[in-house]
Amino acid sequence: MAQEPKASDGRAVRVIEVKESVFAANEQRADRLRDDLRERGTFLLNVMSSPGSGKTTLLTRTAERLRDRLSMGVMEADIDSDVDAVTMADAGVVAVQLHTGGMCHLDAAMTSQGLTELDAAAAEQGAAPIDLAVLENVGNLVCPAEFDTGASASVALVSVPEGDDKPLKYPLMFEVVDVVVVNKVDTCELFDFDIERFRENVRLRNPEAPVICLSAKTGEGVDAWTAWLEGAVAAWKGGSHA
Repeated sequence: MAQEPKASDGRAVRVIEVKESVFAANEQRADRLRDDLRERGTFLLNVMSSPGSGKTTLLTRTAERLRDRLSMGVMEADIDSDVDAVTMADAGVVAVQLHTGGMCHLDAAMTSQGLTELDAAAAEQGAAPIDLAVLENVGNLVCPAEFDTGASASVALVSVPEGDDKPLKYPLMFEVVDVVVVNKVDTCELFDFDIERFRENVRLRNPEAPVICLSAKTGEGVDAWTAWLEGAVAAWKGGSHA
């Protein structure tokens, strides 16, 4: 048992562990948000990745393929700028920008606020009620994995230039997601990326998560991704978790 810390004069210093209680409060809020989303028939996808992995490009391709089947809205989370929200809006997708004020993640309360703004933006634009809400989380493989956003499902997006060892280096990210997507597979030979080794590394962390390989730039494999996503949305609306 660890010794109680003491001040220089010998008095005991009280140590209060707050991390668990903070996470517990967020998880309760996330569960309430999920219940609300299920009642509304809205599927919330939490997309997590490193900066530059191709999140926004993949989302524009997703919107192109699902435009006639699902009403889609995107929340773009960044420390600053509105570059990604503008990109999505230019692609004809209802989008709002979420500034985190320096924070490296979003939690359930922030996501709930973003959804309120997203619904308002859809109403202002005369768009249909949103079937598929996407949270493009802050770009890093550490902090976003620690906080439940209330999402119906979460995806880890990895790009080939990052290397096939990422599931080993960032275990929590790959343990908490429902699906893993590998982007930029058209560059595998350039970066010596071994897809089978990557799949095995994912299996070590999360044996149940499917791995979908694609190139958002060329379109290769994007149909497999949107098929998975449509299936997950249908399962959610049917009352079962994705």
